[in-house]
Amino acid sequence: MKAIEWKNGKVRFLDQRKLPLEEVYVETDDETVVAGAIKTLAIRGAPLIGIAAAYGFVLAFMKLSTYDGRSLISLIEKTTSLFASTRPTAVNLFWALNRMRNAVIDSAGSAPEEIQAKLLAQAQRIHAEDEEMCRAIGRLGAELLPNAASVLTHCNTGSLATGGKGTAQSVITTAWELLKLKHVYIDETRPLLQGARLTAWELKKLQIPFTLITDNTAAFLMQRGEVNAVVVGADRITLKGDVANKVGSYGLAVLAKHHGIPFFVAAPTSTIDFEMLSGTEIPIEQRDPTEVTEIFGRQVAPAGVHVYSPAFDVTPNELVTAIITEKGVLRSPYRVAMEELRRKELSSMVRKAVF
Repeated sequence: MKAIEWKNGKVRFLDQRKLPLEEVYVETDDETVVAGAIKTLAIRGAPLIGIAAAYGFVLAFMKLSTYDGRSLISLIEKTTSLFASTRPTAVNLFWALNRMRNAVIDSAGSAPEEIQAKLLAQAQRIHAEDEEMCRAIGRLGAELLPNAASVLTHCNTGSLATGGKGTAQSVITTAWELLKLKHVYIDETRPLLQGARLTAWELKKLQIPFTLITDNTAAFLMQRGEVNAVVVGADRITLKGDVANKVGSYGLAVLAKHHGIPFFVAAPTSTIDFEMLSGTEIPIEQRDPTEVTEIFGRQVAPAGVHVYSPAFDVTPNELVTAIITEKGVLRSPYRVAMEELRRKELSSMVRKAVF
């Protein structure tokens, strides 16, 4: 199962709104369809959003036949704006868009078909890199879990959310393969039920034992000693180590701290916003109130009620036991760890430029 792929000049993606009842794939050569899919959560998960936007960028430039400097800049800005407006919290989106913008700029002056080829190569590189990141995160994260671990996870962080095996879910699946995992507890993840609809669907396919729980059952499970670790993903991580993730993650971190349970965040380095210091700066997307007042199109709340529905919350760094990236496991003090990671990244970029 591939959540997204480039196929015969088109983007093919799985419409995640239909799961788990239907597996519906969409093929399109229209970048606005891809952008719409991101906005409506047909395509979701921070790493996958970045990959989808990269492929969408390619589609936009496939229409390029002739150009001058002004028209090229106009197309770059139009395409960037189209995808940047879809989901404001996930930093992977902007990271991927920046790489695609730079690929166009570096190719300026080339024939349109050369620009298109370089853009496609860049998008496929982003996709392949994410797949490898997932494998590395899984290996590093599985080492942190105790033997016969019972893990609690929130939302969906598997192959439906990434270009590979997942982030937090890659930790889970790798631990299962290494015979370190006993059981998984999946939060249903209100209001859109990504845990119930998506994570449960994936783990069932993988034949990994799990139990689905309501979001407000987690505290009781921890009190009873049924959880050894909490593993979640992330949509943006700041220099201080504050983590934006699916709403409900902060509550799990507070509960884990109270019960002495490690709270792990698994995410690629593309999720780290090196330009943002604190979680208070993270833009938090507000979702449509009907996602709370309706369930599968059926109204469950009185008409006209006021709804507050943030898509994400922010877990402060002091509640995070470790951040698992493909480059290594980061621990407090996170500001120091992040700066060291950034220095290594810059040094690597310099070496590649020289050689």
